[in-house]
Amino acid sequence: MISESTQPESSTLLVVDTIDEAADGVRLLTLRSKDGSDLPPWTPGSHLDLVLGGVDPAQMQAAEAGAMPEHDPFAETIRQYSLCGDVADRSFYRVAVLREVESRGGSSYVHDTLKAGDELVSYGPRNHFELRKAPKYVFVAGGIGITPIMPMIREVEAAGKNWHLYYLGRSEATMAFRDELAQYGDKVSLWAKDPKGAFDLQGMFDQIEAEGAALVYSCGPERLLEAVENQCRTRATLVAHVERFTPKEIDDSDNSEFEIVLEESDMRLTVPADKSIFEVVRENGISVLGSCLEGICGTCETGVVSGEIDHRDSVLEDDEREEGDVMMICVSRCKGKELVLEL
Repeated sequence: MISESTQPESSTLLVVDTIDEAADGVRLLTLRSKDGSDLPPWTPGSHLDLVLGGVDPAQMQAAEAGAMPEHDPFAETIRQYSLCGDVADRSFYRVAVLREVESRGGSSYVHDTLKAGDELVSYGPRNHFELRKAPKYVFVAGGIGITPIMPMIREVEAAGKNWHLYYLGRSEATMAFRDELAQYGDKVSLWAKDPKGAFDLQGMFDQIEAEGAALVYSCGPERLLEAVENQCRTRATLVAHVERFTPKEIDDSDNSEFEIVLEESDMRLTVPADKSIFEVVRENGISVLGSCLEGICGTCETGVVSGEIDHRDSVLEDDEREEGDVMMICVSRCKGKELVLEL
């Protein structure tokens, strides 16, 4: 059965159990709870927020109690990593971390400093890349984008679904989980640019379309995701679901001032053109969570009571945007004069 998402609102203290080399430039972390208890449940497509680079005692104490700290937990380096382990085994989490050439501190810390036995505070899991029910699936992974796809493959295979994976990488040496994927035989197509050259994405989608309707799940570099979305947009039988590592470009040149009503806090605030909703509510003493502040992690998701939302995130699907029930307050704004929020 394809399961639904879970979004616990607590922190967990984790211990780094093992660190393995999953591929060139990719470290695979196995994380367990400090007290040996089962970890919060998760579903395929979920990611975990990890606090990297050191945690102060208040954070650690809160995490040990499974609570949110009173101070700002995101003053440290917070990074989101897709869970790639086994959803049925709650004794551990597993994440794969690529060494980024232009690291902002997260990947370099994991590759150069983190060691077995270290303790980390985590938030989540959260899922904004849910595996929806369908008779057929096509997975398109680029590089480290294979990580959220691995649990999806295990789930659809166990459910007896029709599926195929196209896994693209720079070279075979940089492509994690190749040995594990070998068990699926011809359901997996691997393509290494070195030495094969550029992959024929157009030809791939022509073949997929000819084989019938499918949900297409893709994760990887922005150029790949844009190409997948463009291919599916012109093919009525294919529906794309993507997860981004980097935010879409946002044109904020026409930003204007608007009002927000915080229903639970009984407050009315003005959001000026040069500030986000997230900034304004935090400045007024309202406790809200945020991590990437770029609209890609989903941490700041907030319920909307009424008002027309100007969605600018890279998380929500089109149908979720049309429902208008939630928004990412770090980047999204109001199309009208007022939004009423569940804060």
